[in-house]
Amino acid sequence: MKRIYIAAVLILLAACSRLDENPEAVLTTDNFYSNEEEAKAAVTAAYRKLYESGQSLYNSLFQIGVEMATDDYEAGPRARNAHVRAISGLTHDASNDRMEQLWKQSYDAINVSNIAIDRIPLIAKDRITESVRSRLINEAKFLRALHYFNLVRWFGAVPVVLHEPSSLDADALYVEKSPEAAVYAQIIRDLQDAENLPAPGDYSTGDIGRATAGSAKSLLAKVYLTQQDWQRAAAKSKEVIDRGWYALFPDFADVFNVSRKNGSEHIFSAQFQGNGGYQGNSLASRSAPNEVPGINGDYADALHKQGGLYESYGEGDSRRAVTFVTRMQSPADGSVYTFEPHFHKYYDPAVTGNQSQSSKNLPIIRYAEVLLMYAEALNETAGPSAAAYEAIDAVRQRSGVQRLQDIAPGLTREAFRDSVFQERRKEFVYEYQRWFDLVRRGPDYYVKTLKAAGKTLAAPRHIHFPTPQRELNLNPKLKQDPLWVNY
Repeated sequence: MKRIYIAAVLILLAACSRLDENPEAVLTTDNFYSNEEEAKAAVTAAYRKLYESGQSLYNSLFQIGVEMATDDYEAGPRARNAHVRAISGLTHDASNDRMEQLWKQSYDAINVSNIAIDRIPLIAKDRITESVRSRLINEAKFLRALHYFNLVRWFGAVPVVLHEPSSLDADALYVEKSPEAAVYAQIIRDLQDAENLPAPGDYSTGDIGRATAGSAKSLLAKVYLTQQDWQRAAAKSKEVIDRGWYALFPDFADVFNVSRKNGSEHIFSAQFQGNGGYQGNSLASRSAPNEVPGINGDYADALHKQGGLYESYGEGDSRRAVTFVTRMQSPADGSVYTFEPHFHKYYDPAVTGNQSQSSKNLPIIRYAEVLLMYAEALNETAGPSAAAYEAIDAVRQRSGVQRLQDIAPGLTREAFRDSVFQERRKEFVYEYQRWFDLVRRGPDYYVKTLKAAGKTLAAPRHIHFPTPQRELNLNPKLKQDPLWVNY
């Protein structure tokens, strides 16, 4: 286990931070990647970078480091960290420690994938089957693409590092930023390789939750959508739909049902298992009410009421009762308590008094998003066609609201675009989607939306985060985003 740990976590990228480890530790990777079992363990360690203990990327760091800067969220009464409150109030700057962690943890995770991609091909043929070798390399490429996709959307131009450090020479370690287009090109190459992964359902029970061909194709569709490459986004989304690999759960609540984890709608998720070897999903604790005896919630993530999200749900929309809670019975005194809406998707009734051990997975991409991406891409290419209406209405009907085709046929392209974004907003609450959706519509839209929600300090620079000051200090080749100079 010690060898696995060292191989997984050794490597701070020189593009990002100083290498403090004993240089002899680099030899660990040479000793470690010797057979199929060790290769699997190494790639499993790369998955753990998504959700390992503490405030890791998909275990609350997204929420406190990104989503607070939207119209739907704010720092709750128990969010005492000044850096978190700064993001919520849009007063953050390059010294913000959450920006630093987003950068550092992402590059740490990328480097774990890089080592796997570099080392697994070198394992002797008689020590690993070729099908497993190929699968593991492509899983690591999927994960690397996911992290770079997050980084380029958060920070814009970023360093692209594709291999493990092989020298401690400063000139070799420091890496300058690559243009956004170059970052996206690398993401696409990795995901196109990852499309060769096994199809959903082809993994054994013990490997459920790993990236699949469906994960790669769905994320690739999202990359194209973000780049406004509408034709490729529509085609790739349709490919996923036509394969028949996925389906919506008939009941929206099942998306967040522990017994239905990694089910028909889940394309790729951060895996949580409370009271086990994995850290529980901390969003359950961060959002749970602290007003109810015996619940022991942190209430650090709160609804930004001025944004109007709670009121935006139509009559009979089943998503609101799953997404929010306004009354609970205390397990301590039996009384029923009512309160302002709290996020509730990850609340796990199996661990009532210890929500830090919630076993609910966090969806990174699910089939409802593929349908909405398809609707959006079709609309942007040729207006709101029948197929675009059908895709958005599949999501609406599942939630119990009327079809858009029935209540608003013949929408303009602009009106249909707004309908898709409103559907995404209500569908993906607390799933790390809102900030990305706001900023991909551009600075004017982001600023207008946040100011309308009472976050009056919103400015065009907020569609990216500043390059962390720590990284600028450590790497002389890094330059601050021009919009963040002097802030």
